[in-house]
Amino acid sequence: MSERASIEEADEADEDGETAAEQAPVTTGAQSVVRALENAGAEYVFGVQGGAIMPVYDALYDSEIDHVTMAHEQGASHAADAYGIVSGEPGVCFATSGPGATNLVTGLADANMDSDPVIALTGQVATDLVGNDAFQETDTVGITQPVTKHSYFAGDADTVGDDVGEAFALADEGRQGPTLVDLPKDVTQGETDVEPGEPKAPDTYRPAEEADDANVQEAADVLAEADRPLILSGGGVIKAEASDELRDFAREYEIPVVTTMPGIGSFPEDHELSLEWAGMHGTGYANMAITNTDCMLAIGTRFDDRLTGGVDSFAPDADVIHVDVDPAEISKNIHADYPLIGDAKAVLRQLYDAMPAEPDADEWREQCQTWKDEYPMDYDTPDDEPLKPQYVVERFSELADDDAIVTTGVGQHQMWASQFWTFTEPRTWVSSHGLGTMGYGVPSAIGAKMAAPDQEVVCFDGDGSFLMTVQELSVAVRENLDITYVVLNNEAVGMVRQWQDGFFEGRRMASEYPWVPEFDKLAEAFGARGFRLEDYDDVEETIEAAREYDGPSVVDAIIDPEENVFPMVPSGGDNGLFALNEDHLEMI
Repeated sequence: MSERASIEEADEADEDGETAAEQAPVTTGAQSVVRALENAGAEYVFGVQGGAIMPVYDALYDSEIDHVTMAHEQGASHAADAYGIVSGEPGVCFATSGPGATNLVTGLADANMDSDPVIALTGQVATDLVGNDAFQETDTVGITQPVTKHSYFAGDADTVGDDVGEAFALADEGRQGPTLVDLPKDVTQGETDVEPGEPKAPDTYRPAEEADDANVQEAADVLAEADRPLILSGGGVIKAEASDELRDFAREYEIPVVTTMPGIGSFPEDHELSLEWAGMHGTGYANMAITNTDCMLAIGTRFDDRLTGGVDSFAPDADVIHVDVDPAEISKNIHADYPLIGDAKAVLRQLYDAMPAEPDADEWREQCQTWKDEYPMDYDTPDDEPLKPQYVVERFSELADDDAIVTTGVGQHQMWASQFWTFTEPRTWVSSHGLGTMGYGVPSAIGAKMAAPDQEVVCFDGDGSFLMTVQELSVAVRENLDITYVVLNNEAVGMVRQWQDGFFEGRRMASEYPWVPEFDKLAEAFGARGFRLEDYDDVEETIEAAREYDGPSVVDAIIDPEENVFPMVPSGGDNGLFALNEDHLEMI
């Protein structure tokens, strides 16, 4: 809850049951900004106070929007990003000018790479000081324009509310992504009686809803004739709320499903048609299916390099049907033989109706099952070696609620979490994919919990990633958020160390830590509950104790420092030539 919520609850309601905030007319630009957020349905703002944004915070004092004071602006942007992923609605973050705004940039770039809906509002020096190198001045619009859908400079108190409303709508519509509105202090302090309208994207922004019917029929005919059909489900399926349509389509036409990492949860991983996720550390059977399919229906994916490996060896024999709401993604990385531009939900419905028959693919499904048997996701747990991280993740998955949300930082722990947790529902996997932002885990868990307070939230982090944003643990304690953090602690930046071993002759430069804090004790210092985990016999008991604690807890899991992530396709490699262990890696 925000700092002043309890004070206001008692005196805001009038005799008609309406709130004072709803009735009060707008008198300043700052009030118009907050009114625009209220009109858009914003419930939370994640932010950090500061000089140039103070008028907006002052207006927020009279609003029912809750503010979560983060420890650092980067944390605010990641929390807003995760809120957007879990809720489907734009997450909102505030920062002041200068360093406050620049501290948001990593989070905005992260949201931009993963098409996550975020709106950032930043304070700015007064307009007559812009360009004068005033205190805490920076060119926020210039800096953020390359990493947002659009960045606005608000120049008038009469229109600033509509600027914010438009930015909110633009973040949400079509291909989602971050937007920013830069707010000069004289504009937010300026007088106005203009009420902002309902949020509305620019008239020039018209993302396609349905694909061309003739193109859909042509694609459906090709897919129905395929001998080895495959669905590749990307993050766009989840963002378009198209998971039900995907499941109906795959089940009706008996087509195996591979997901991208952002698409995890779009199709239940415990279903017989699921091959889980593909790419650099994806399952062997998913990568074999991609390599051998003769017709791929790819939905809501940008074919990033960690998915494709070498583009020449990606699905070399396949006709590619590419569904995407953003025409800029069509044939950008992988040539689309049958481009279908439109919303994933609408186009999947079109395809469902257009399919003339189920593909004759019994042998193909049997082959996919053979690959599952041949390349299982397993690991050893020798008694004479330290705790294996895969076991911790897998056991937690078995103990957790079915709709538990998993967030992560970036590194080896991220891969183990995505490999050994069984995801069955959309919007339960929250991670940094395209930008690969270490430190994403701790604040993203806060945003996820705010978006879904009734769902269990678990954050897997690595010791290196955890240390980058550990200060946000204070926010989780302050807000009394029931989050379980698990630090898979190998005293190293493990993925870098793994690459040094594999590709730099084992020269472990700056990847191992000679010392790290005891994270269970660090948690206690922050006011959270700390647990230490070292033995297999204690895994279940420790996890259950952390889950039962009513508030944030941190499990410092001391894992095997030599454990590596497999399968692995070397960067730019052939997905069909993946390594299952260190020896395989040397061979390919």
